[in-house]
Amino acid sequence: MKRPLCILVLILIFSGGWRSGFSQEVRKDSGTVTIYQDKLVDELVQKQIRLNEAGSTLEGYRIQIFSDSGNSSKAKAQTAMDEFLAKYQEAKAYLIFKSPNYKVKVGDFRSKLDAIRYLTQITADFPNAFIIPDLINFPQTEP
Repeated sequence: MKRPLCILVLILIFSGGWRSGFSQEVRKDSGTVTIYQDKLVDELVQKQIRLNEAGSTLEGYRIQIFSDSGNSSKAKAQTAMDEFLAKYQEAKAYLIFKSPNYKVKVGDFRSKLDAIRYLTQITADFPNAFIIPDLINFPQTEP
């Protein structure tokens, strides 16, 4: 039973039938490609183009001063943010919800060195703060 099957496979391989059975025909005269896709794909692509053109964010660093989950975590996060802003009026603070945690992140630092410098200033008031890579808003520059 195995021998006739092996002979058939060998005949196909040596006769070229194996290769032609699995090859593709490439046409060089057409030169066009037609893509069929859902309309939602076009909408998502256009949305991404608008976001890229806005260019309001870039990769950088922030300092996370608070993270908590639970029943009163939003109120605790708001308290931590208010406490931070009361002591450091010049800084930006962000209250972020990423299920199931509320987090408070501060600053928009383009380099890790800038974030480290700022972290050393606030560690007395926020000893559990740490630096995280994040998408940041363009920092305001002086003209």
